Amino acid sequence: MKRLGWAILPALLTGCVVGPNYGGPPGVASGERAGSTFRRADQAVTSPQTPVARWWEGMGDAQLTMLIDRALASNPDVAIAEARIRKARASLREQRANQLPTVSGSGTAIVADLPAGSLALPTQGEQSDRTRAEFYNAGLDASWEIDLFGARRRAAEGAEAQAQAAEANKADAQVRLSAEVAQNYVTLRELQQRLILARRSAQLQQRSLALLQQREQRGASSRDEVVRLKTELTRTEAGLLPLEGQIATTLDQLALLTGDEPGTHDALLSTPAPIPMIPGTVAIGDPAAMLRRRPDIRAAERQLAASNAQIGVNVARQFPSVSIMGIIGLGGPNIADVVDPDSVAGLLLPRISWSFLDFGRNRARVEQARADRDEAEAQYRKAVLGALSDAETSLTRFGNQRRNLFSSVASRNGARQSATYAGQRYAQGAIPLTTSIDAERAALAADQSVLEATGELDRAFIALQKAMGLGWSQQ
Repeated sequence: MKRLGWAILPALLTGCVVGPNYGGPPGVASGERAGSTFRRADQAVTSPQTPVARWWEGMGDAQLTMLIDRALASNPDVAIAEARIRKARASLREQRANQLPTVSGSGTAIVADLPAGSLALPTQGEQSDRTRAEFYNAGLDASWEIDLFGARRRAAEGAEAQAQAAEANKADAQVRLSAEVAQNYVTLRELQQRLILARRSAQLQQRSLALLQQREQRGASSRDEVVRLKTELTRTEAGLLPLEGQIATTLDQLALLTGDEPGTHDALLSTPAPIPMIPGTVAIGDPAAMLRRRPDIRAAERQLAASNAQIGVNVARQFPSVSIMGIIGLGGPNIADVVDPDSVAGLLLPRISWSFLDFGRNRARVEQARADRDEAEAQYRKAVLGALSDAETSLTRFGNQRRNLFSSVASRNGARQSATYAGQRYAQGAIPLTTSIDAERAALAADQSVLEATGELDRAFIALQKAMGLGWSQQ
């Protein structure tokens, strides 16, 4: 019988774990199944190969890579996410430690000089009107709440899920940050090229205006044509200032994203450079892999697990709690009693507490926890559906922008060819210089269209990488 008692003692101490066990997230969409494919993917420009985390390196721009690396290392949002990870991990250590006993030590020394007769203490030797009282004590206090119904284990389970959610939130911040830096960098290079084209267009308009004014002086042109061209030139020159302002604003935004003060990157990035080129083929993988990779979905799933664990914490509060407190002390009227084994005193205090009549408070807490779990499940479903929609929309936009760029390039080639022919005909004296200049201006407008289409394609590519959950990797 004694052996049976010792055998069941560990089971009694560890108890059971109440509340629902977490069985993983619910199934939401067919895209979660292995072997599924993206519906909007263009097979000519995308491949089912596994994409790389550092997607920006495929754009072949060293300055872009430098900016993203600096942002990932110094951006305040990443630092905030890292601080939250440390906090969540510390909370997990605290919850795990709560499952163990608490032990504290204490020491006491009391020396009192009191009037005679104030304490019923014997006096030795010569009578005095003062009484000296001494007491010394050293002890250990230990307390332990036995986790009979698993409340503390559920709390630790929830804290672990919260720590994992914090790690996923950091990864999500990295995904968003890398995409935002790349978007701003592409915009900067596009604005710089647009400014070059706008200045060149203004120069051509100035030449046309000078020729038109000469014709007016000879009576070969009307005043209305001169006024019209002056108005166009004024409009073009006025458009240069907003472009310059947008360039300065974008430079400041890049500095903010990299954790630097405004103006930090002006010397490095102010020199115009071409818009980065994207790869000819983009690896996108499959929807199931994308959903596993996206950190925002991982964070939503971990929040669901934490909410599920909280139900068990509140269910366990409906049952009795058992705690044990023990005290061991040594002491006496002499300091030597602190180390005297004969002065050892011990006390063991088991305690049972049960709020069996709380008028529904615990049941209400359980219902609140279940509602939080249902909300977290709905948030997870929303995250999955949103991710699939984001990916399909990004694929559609990326394909459309590629076709738009091809169309713009074809139009630009035609306009550039016309400008070349006009220059040749002017050299032969077949057409006036103004006609040749107008053809060149039309070619510049076509160059502008190609430039804008290139920027839009780059931004669509970046948005696609963000939708695929790229920009972070396991450490």
